Amino acid sequence: MHFQNVCIESLAVALPGEAWTSAQIEERLRPLYERLRLPFGRLELMTGIRERRFWPVGTRPSEASAAAGRAVLAKSALGASQVELFIHAAVSRDMLEPATASFAHRLIGLPASAQIFDVSNACLGFMNAMTVAAGLIESGQITCAMIAAGENGRPLVEHTIGTLLGGNFDRNAIKPYFANLTIGSGAAAAILCHRSLVAGRPHRLLGGACRAATGYSELCQGDTQGAGGLGMQTDSEQLLLAGVGLAGETWTAFKAATGWDADRVDRLIGHQVGSAHRRKVYEALGLDLAKDFSTFETLGNMGSVSLPATLSAAVDAGAVAEGNRVALFGIGSGLNCLMLALEW
Repeated sequence: MHFQNVCIESLAVALPGEAWTSAQIEERLRPLYERLRLPFGRLELMTGIRERRFWPVGTRPSEASAAAGRAVLAKSALGASQVELFIHAAVSRDMLEPATASFAHRLIGLPASAQIFDVSNACLGFMNAMTVAAGLIESGQITCAMIAAGENGRPLVEHTIGTLLGGNFDRNAIKPYFANLTIGSGAAAAILCHRSLVAGRPHRLLGGACRAATGYSELCQGDTQGAGGLGMQTDSEQLLLAGVGLAGETWTAFKAATGWDADRVDRLIGHQVGSAHRRKVYEALGLDLAKDFSTFETLGNMGSVSLPATLSAAVDAGAVAEGNRVALFGIGSGLNCLMLALEW
């Protein structure tokens, strides 16, 4: 895919105030840890995640998405009335019907003329929504779009803790639940627009490449579990192996599509899973870990929000500067991989 006229005009994040450390989660699991003689501290040691954040009980994904949407409008030189497309791009949704975008659209105060819908594709939803919006902008159908995602991981983590404490699990049986404990909550939003609407230096989205390996779609599956509960089981070891292989294929396609190679990339912003995942991906692709910017240590895995939130944090920290070539890449359950080229 190639884009000539698409820019990220503004980017913003909204984070919950309540932080849960990995040590606190393990303390809640103390009966399980003691029965199985599990060493305390293993959660942070294996993932690199010290803490993650959660919205208050009862927070709807649309409310989180809207918080980020209002934040990005506050940073933008464009007005709400100019938004012609609004996409809610998260795993989390308020309900099956109507689209969560409809609730967030109202809360943000976007115009009735804007087309609205949800895009959900595991951890790649936000990136997929970027390509949808970019295609509409490039084709001339619209000039301005807002993408927002609000992820609420609290029900999944709470349900997982309850499940582990209530069952008679051995060490092997708890493995499919381990990835759930890395999940956090947050929200992010971006305004994409035609370069003609940008007054200063345009942050151009240039294109990218994607690959799918749906033969691995059973390695990570989640669904609703009872009233307000969420459940997920993951074969983390096989998912990592398959994901690294798919990332390698996508990186090859990305280089061919963009003309970039490892030396031409100034900064890499990836979906945030944890330290082991990051190390394996960078080693397999032959990428310089020094070019990475991470947030998983304090935010955990926020689903579709992780990548845009990390990009925003990198910009705010000065780790992404004007003129930098930035490679965005994510791997999502399914399996799907997407890499995008951004000239900041």
